Amino acid sequence: MKCLINIFLLTLLASGSGYAQIYTTRTGFIGFYSKTPLEDIRAENKQVYAAIDLSQKTMAFMVLLKGFIFPKELMQEHFNENYVESDKYPKATFSGIYTGNISSGKEAAYQVMVVGTLRLHQVARQIEVPATLELKNGRLMGTAEFVIRPEDYNISIPSLVRDKIDKQLRIRIEVNCLISK
Repeated sequence: MKCLINIFLLTLLASGSGYAQIYTTRTGFIGFYSKTPLEDIRAENKQVYAAIDLSQKTMAFMVLLKGFIFPKELMQEHFNENYVESDKYPKATFSGIYTGNISSGKEAAYQVMVVGTLRLHQVARQIEVPATLELKNGRLMGTAEFVIRPEDYNISIPSLVRDKIDKQLRIRIEVNCLISK
């Protein structure tokens, strides 16, 4: 796992040169939610790896799918075995850029647009998401919300429940990063 994290961070670092302002965390948050007539779906993961380079305006995220915790154990089992097939496809990743200027010396919240590739279940799709990046007390915090459709990532929903659950999942991301030394 440590090797995977190092490769992840090295890939981000290799994308640019010069003065780096890289913020990282291993304890980011990703949650997904869906209201349904049958049953609400909620899962959260607090082991998200993130790296944001202010000098290159790049960012990368990685999450192990088995790290999502559901309120019901059976939901978690179905998610890992039947939907995302986490033994076969263990992680989801995002790499991209953001627009807007962030002054590393000025504590403030900045509205940015994030554009990049979300890879899930061996499918890579371009996404564009509004986000907030905030510099405060030597930390960089980031938040974003967006919607995905499981079918866009070749995630099959069994016919037994297909018509009883929402076709979209609302995703929430929160990171609280420290500058890398």
